[in-house]
Amino acid sequence: MRFLRRSLVGLFLLAVTLGLLALAGNTFYSALQARWNEEPMDRPARERVFAVNVVEVSPETLTPEFATFGEVRARRSLEVRASAAGTVIELGEGVEEGGAVEAGQLLFRIDPSDAERALRVARADLRDAEAELRDARRSLEIARDDLQSVRAQSDLRTRALDRQRDLADRGVGTAALVEEAELSAAAAEQAVLSRRQSVADAEARVDLATTQLDRVEIEVAEAERDLSDTEIRAEFAGVLSEVSVVEGGLVSQNERLADLIDPDALEVAFRVSTPQYARLLDEEGDLIGAPLRVSLDVNGYTLETGGTVSRESAAVGEGQTGRLLFARLDSATGFRPGDFASVSVEEPPLERVARLPATAVDAAETVLVIGPEERLEVAAVEMLRRQGDDVIVRAPGLAGAEVVSERSPLLGAGIKVRPLRPGDAEAPSGDDESMVELSEERRAQLVALVEANEGMPDEAKQRVLAQLQEPQVPAQMVERIEARAGG
Repeated sequence: MRFLRRSLVGLFLLAVTLGLLALAGNTFYSALQARWNEEPMDRPARERVFAVNVVEVSPETLTPEFATFGEVRARRSLEVRASAAGTVIELGEGVEEGGAVEAGQLLFRIDPSDAERALRVARADLRDAEAELRDARRSLEIARDDLQSVRAQSDLRTRALDRQRDLADRGVGTAALVEEAELSAAAAEQAVLSRRQSVADAEARVDLATTQLDRVEIEVAEAERDLSDTEIRAEFAGVLSEVSVVEGGLVSQNERLADLIDPDALEVAFRVSTPQYARLLDEEGDLIGAPLRVSLDVNGYTLETGGTVSRESAAVGEGQTGRLLFARLDSATGFRPGDFASVSVEEPPLERVARLPATAVDAAETVLVIGPEERLEVAAVEMLRRQGDDVIVRAPGLAGAEVVSERSPLLGAGIKVRPLRPGDAEAPSGDDESMVELSEERRAQLVALVEANEGMPDEAKQRVLAQLQEPQVPAQMVERIEARAGG
């Protein structure tokens, strides 16, 4: 009995197992037949329409600018150096780093003892030279008077000789008297010659004294200059920099004591490329004096002033490129030599050009134009300048046309778009999805697929169903739903 009972239980379990396998096979076969008999989903092909930002091409006259960096320099500066060696015994008022001084103000005084002693000696020599000149002139005057007296005596001797000869010719005088008169006349002539030599010696003495006086006067002037060099004064009103001397310090001749800078006479030096330099020249090859703006950011506060290009460097410089230009500043308030400032230079105006976003022009200098039926067309432009995030182009034949302001790889010739103009309520951002319109049948199929998806969370399912009720839905979401349903 026991064996029979176990056999019956085994047969029962085998029958149940075979029945369940048959039921499973029937269910699987029914599912396959239902899938085979199901009609394929109608997915009508629709053209994708992209929303794009557009701008209008408006030709006008624009003034390009290019930006660079420059260094503020002083147009008027002076190195204050010691004209004499010695000890600094006095500093002028305000002589310190950054101190303001006036024109002619005393800056430094060097010990003048040696210079004063040399000046006194030179002046004493000057008095001696003047006395010597006066004595030489008096001697010359006396010598000339003596010469006149001797000449008068010589004239008398000559007349006496003539009388003796006349008497001798008439037989009244004797030969002895004539000979004596001749000897007296010869002696008088010799005396005149001697006095003339004395006059010449006196004139030479006067010349020598005059020369000596000139030399001494030069020595006096040099001594006075040496004395004045002990006082160093400001050549012009300005500000002192790099003061390197203190009271009581010993300085040598020509030692640099400080720098004097005129804070109101500043300029900026900046380097430009050769093409930029060429655009700042007139027809004769001279600089046009282009206006510019110089700005300096100081702890969040911006100092700004205008200026004008004034000159250029004479040489490019070893290892340099382009040109080094200099511009005078209209106002130097707040600027100091050595500041590294931003420089924006205005170029000559360009006529009949348009300003477009830089993202609207590709590397081939073409733009996408909105054509008939709102389809894109490719048009060529000439890019002239870059101005920050914009470009200045010359686009003949595109006046008033609308071009795509932000190009992407999805856009090209023949693509249908929906232009979004400035001021429209809707403006897609760079990461917006393409939107599509759904028919009622396709919308119902998508809703059914979402509701049948048991693996989707309820919160996500409600959000997707709400988006499917909108007039336009993201194309990427539609493709994702249909891809999951198909696989």
